[in-house]
Amino acid sequence: MTQNGSNASISAPLGAPTLLGEPECPWPAGATLGEGTVWSHREQALYWLDILGCRLYRYDPQTGARQQWEFDEEITALAERDGAPGLIVTMRRGFAFFDPAVDAPPRYLHQPEPDRPGNRFNDGKCDRQGRFWGGTMDFDCVAPTGALYRFDADGRCTRHDDGFAVTNGPTWSLDERTMYFNATVEGCVYAYDFDSAAGTVSNKRVWLRFDEGDGLPDGMTTDAAGRLWIARWGGHCVSCHDPVSAAELCRIELPASNVTDCAFGGKDLCTLYIATARSGLTDEELKAEPLAGALFSVRIASPGLPAAEFGAAAVKA
Repeated sequence: MTQNGSNASISAPLGAPTLLGEPECPWPAGATLGEGTVWSHREQALYWLDILGCRLYRYDPQTGARQQWEFDEEITALAERDGAPGLIVTMRRGFAFFDPAVDAPPRYLHQPEPDRPGNRFNDGKCDRQGRFWGGTMDFDCVAPTGALYRFDADGRCTRHDDGFAVTNGPTWSLDERTMYFNATVEGCVYAYDFDSAAGTVSNKRVWLRFDEGDGLPDGMTTDAAGRLWIARWGGHCVSCHDPVSAAELCRIELPASNVTDCAFGGKDLCTLYIATARSGLTDEELKAEPLAGALFSVRIASPGLPAAEFGAAAVKA
């Protein structure tokens, strides 16, 4: 593992988190490409996605209720809207609004890549100022045609970086001075200096490079202590890291190879929800991993952070 520390203001090394039991499987959904885990504070429920299955899922841990919505194209990431109903989502070609309570398809807001037909959107989430950061990728996960975008509540869309085969993340340090972003195919987590007021990134550098054969960095989140939790595609686990040194603090092993995303939820934000995928596995591997594509959960002794919401009140609904 190659590491390069970020410039986050946290300087003292953080201790390993305490896991309260083994992972459980609340939803064996068999998702082709499970992703997009987001805890809804107002609904006290978890939203997550099957990108290639073109499905949005909702799980209520209090009742065990499961809901799903199907679309005509890929839905890849989401966040709740601040002061408005429904969600901002990324679909195949760009940013859109979708309200699960209304029987209507997603409404596109902006499609930033008409000149890149081989791309689709992938992971994304909001920063604390209510701006949605989303990345694109090559459908075939080969060409370095993916880019990093910021979509603002007033409808502006800005490209901030380019040249990725597959993008994942982002997440931020507690002081919001560092943004982390994954170049999955390269096995690399980058850190940028982040200007939270301006919504800009600079000083890109390698923060963590995964060892060959130890999985690839996929979706990730930050907990309330500042530790980063990174889902490992092909690595059977989520790993937890110090935000400065990138040192690995612990792993949560899972009965699925392709671990794709994670988010803290529950009333106390001490449940880590983890998405997985069936995509990329052979028939024999699928037989050996019957829970591939499932949603998992595990209790952690310390909480995560609430999901940031999109500042959609400034956008004409």
